[in-house]
Amino acid sequence: MILSKAIAALGLLAAASHAAPAERARDIGVVIGVLPPGPLNSITDVDGVEVGHITIEEGKDIHTGVTAVLPHGGNVFRSRVPAGFVAFNAFGKFAGSTQVAELGEVETPILLTNTLNVSEAAAAAIEWTLGQPGNEAVRSVNAVVGETNDGELNDIRRRRVTIADARRAIEGAKGGKVEEGSVGAGTGTVAFGFKGGIGTASRRLPTAMGGWTLGVLVQSNYGGVLNIAGVPVGIKLGRHAFAGGRAPDTADGSVVVVIATDAPLSDRNLRRIAERAFIGIGRTGSSFSNGSGDYAIAFSTNAAVRREEGSAATARIDDLRNEQLSPLFQAVAEATEEAVINSLFAGKTVEGHRGRVERLPVERILPWLNASDQGAAQPTR
Repeated sequence: MILSKAIAALGLLAAASHAAPAERARDIGVVIGVLPPGPLNSITDVDGVEVGHITIEEGKDIHTGVTAVLPHGGNVFRSRVPAGFVAFNAFGKFAGSTQVAELGEVETPILLTNTLNVSEAAAAAIEWTLGQPGNEAVRSVNAVVGETNDGELNDIRRRRVTIADARRAIEGAKGGKVEEGSVGAGTGTVAFGFKGGIGTASRRLPTAMGGWTLGVLVQSNYGGVLNIAGVPVGIKLGRHAFAGGRAPDTADGSVVVVIATDAPLSDRNLRRIAERAFIGIGRTGSSFSNGSGDYAIAFSTNAAVRREEGSAATARIDDLRNEQLSPLFQAVAEATEEAVINSLFAGKTVEGHRGRVERLPVERILPWLNASDQGAAQPTR
């Protein structure tokens, strides 16, 4: 990183209010990996992908919401995208995952919410799909909904998210900049003992590696020993899941990773990419504990692999060769790691249902990150 930029950012952060979110990691010189990001460093760098959030905060007890990821702006049921799904540690409720694994495709928006409102989010995806022009005869819909448990900051037993809330997340989805931190499905989440949330990042491969774009969106709500760009931040802060010789909480959260790419990939290779997302999660310090539901779903927006409903033509099985996948494996590992760090950098201190969760003290850890990165290689362009 550039030292002067980091020092300037440190001054700005120190002057900010205690609850104010920091800038994104890369904006203050924390560079993760060797591949360049897309223009927005976001999942929406993949052409056509849209994201919508509904954030619900009511007093101290309600901090929850819904995040919707649309593979494209059309009728997803009639123009399905190939997809791969991985349950790395399946302590969770990922609705629709068995059909995605069986058929290798997504036919609805992908929704994220809290553990006890999966049914409302699924109903919203079903209602929205049934209401799309051209779907008047549809009698089966595979709603895809991931979740993490936000019960520390949110009174989750009140099941505050409604079908209407989740539909508004879908209907409000758009391209462009994605809001991060305590927003949407990340409103009440906690990561590494600090305020987690929604984070996103992307990588655009150099032309010699295919020129493809890959983007990631995460809902961070898990624990472990926090590492940022290789720096053992959790150890330095003395705050991590094993501090004081205690075993981690038996219900210590989850993470959902949504991956989009414009590379023409089969569902088999998309599953392979989804597997590599957990390299990035591991680099942040997770050990994928017993109580963590760790899921990844990856899809391709490329027209060559789109599965058009009712088309007389047979599906085209265009796919990259296996040996062309390695740069995309690197891209998903880097983007996932950076998306998690962005979710933490965007966090804010929240007084919630079962206590107070502080934002990550970015102004305190930035000197450690700067010291570790002197002389580091710059990303490949």
